[in-house]
Amino acid sequence: MRRAGALLGALLLAACSPGNGDNSAGRIASTDELTARTGPTIDPSTHPGRALFRANCVTCHDGTVPRAPAVVWLEMMAPDAVLAAMATGIMRQQAAHLSADEQRLIAEYLARTPAEAWRQEEAGPPVCAGEHARFDRTDPPAPVLWGHDNRRFVSRQAGGLTSEEVPRLRLKWAFAHPAAQRARSQPAIGWGAIFVGSQDGTVWALDLETGCVRWRTRVSAEVRTGIVLDAETGRAYFGDVLARAHALDAMTGRPIWSTKVSDHPNATITGTPSLGGGQLFVPVSSLEVTSAADPAYACCTFRGQVVALDPASGRERWRTFTVPEVPRTQGRTAAGTQILGPSGAPVWNSPTYDPARNRLYFGSGQNYSSPADGNSNAVHAVDAATGRRLWVTQLTAGDAWNVGCMIGNANCPAEQGPDLDVAASPILLGDMLLVGQKSGEAFGLDSETGAIRWRRRLGHGGTQGGVHFGMATDGVRLFVPINDMADTRDARRYDPRQRGAGIHALDPRTGRLLWSQPANNVCRDSPYCDPGISAAVTAIPGAVIAGHLDGRLRAYAAASGRLLWETDTTRPVRTLSGVTATGGSMSGPGPAVARGHLVVNSGYGLYYHMPGNLLLVFSPGGR
Repeated sequence: MRRAGALLGALLLAACSPGNGDNSAGRIASTDELTARTGPTIDPSTHPGRALFRANCVTCHDGTVPRAPAVVWLEMMAPDAVLAAMATGIMRQQAAHLSADEQRLIAEYLARTPAEAWRQEEAGPPVCAGEHARFDRTDPPAPVLWGHDNRRFVSRQAGGLTSEEVPRLRLKWAFAHPAAQRARSQPAIGWGAIFVGSQDGTVWALDLETGCVRWRTRVSAEVRTGIVLDAETGRAYFGDVLARAHALDAMTGRPIWSTKVSDHPNATITGTPSLGGGQLFVPVSSLEVTSAADPAYACCTFRGQVVALDPASGRERWRTFTVPEVPRTQGRTAAGTQILGPSGAPVWNSPTYDPARNRLYFGSGQNYSSPADGNSNAVHAVDAATGRRLWVTQLTAGDAWNVGCMIGNANCPAEQGPDLDVAASPILLGDMLLVGQKSGEAFGLDSETGAIRWRRRLGHGGTQGGVHFGMATDGVRLFVPINDMADTRDARRYDPRQRGAGIHALDPRTGRLLWSQPANNVCRDSPYCDPGISAAVTAIPGAVIAGHLDGRLRAYAAASGRLLWETDTTRPVRTLSGVTATGGSMSGPGPAVARGHLVVNSGYGLYYHMPGNLLLVFSPGGR
């Protein structure tokens, strides 16, 4: 196998979305280390499935064949989904010569899990009956949070929850995502139901009041994006890790269309698709940086992009690349491997639609190979009707990085990072774009021209530092979550006096600091526990709600930063299906709020963080 699967632990750390890392002198984690809390594993270096995979599969899945998912994505799929693809699905013809036992061994090898330990379809919550089975057409979803409004503010009218009620929040019910060690899909609420995606590719519609199941639909791969509900059409949109965008009938779960938005074998959809101006805008990122762990891999050919689809049919209307130039040969590495570039600048975030100007704004990550160009770590503005580029503002220049840097091979670009993606969605507030970066800085940009009006440093930033998934604003304050892990695992030294882990409030017009609330470190010596805030935050009247990497969900007073309420999501909870489950680190999606309920996913079992599989629903008094 050209790229050993045993490197997965290191690659997953490096491929942390948002962003990647630089660990040229750092310690590489083993797969066992990263999955030690999630059940039995197999040794991929000695398992017989390894030889079978090398002999029968790797030629197409080495990251060079269009439309064939790279190995890193196969390793992240549910084992039964891999087996089904070979037995009865899209790979049926290619796997026809393999026996059932050989197919099972390949699935075991990719999943790192013995077949006897696979958790089969677990009993979910009870199926809804009577009034709880009916969708309330008089209670449509509000156009808030990712997919609609990246200000991430939920008004009293839209959410039914204010800071005065927050201290009375109690757990109402909990749902355990089956066969999962992470819960990354931001829930959406509408028509009296919660819609949420899962690691095994299932999208659930659960009754908001009781948690019973109205419907469930499984697609082929993990759903990491938020679910975007369209109140006018009754459709639900989302993306999966194999770069497919989907539309379902929100009332029945019936698939309407599915569109592969990129043929690149390493492409994926991490950012939530956005609705605006009669179009669905789908951001495309990738993990091609992990393929560069093989010094024989010619890095790199992926370019970040946004694809505009017809929401009714899924047909492509236009496509714009963050890097306009097609990668070409730039020389050879010390190992003699071809260098291709410019490349990279993935789009990790949910695009921001500007209805007044019919524009679209989004951020980009680092270049994957030399040369580093002017399109990485930047904010992009395009015409929403055509995708034509209007302006690009680069916030950090000279940033090219791939996993070759982490393990010290010849594929590492000359720039060697520092990997400072613009990974969070830009926030449009009047004529200002509010932007957070992994550098530990926040910016105010002129939305017309892209000119920087102000910038404010709030932390030292870095590979796993700064702003990750999303800021929020109530119109008066900009709430900026900072991660800044104490152990960044990237072999870089940061000034501990600049560490900004916690949440900060700025004047959105000037960048003036209003208050800072450092993260309360409750981790002590707990492994995989960090106090910073990587997940997106959500603002409501008088408060901002943040899920921390330490598993605590906290609400802070908007005016002062004073702690109003907190709960530990890592404690064991009896769930609706009768099983006891726990949450973990929170990274990726932020809380959803509607009808007086606070809904959040907890669990992020990747990149040295705590696994978990809980969907938690809170309301005042737990009623």
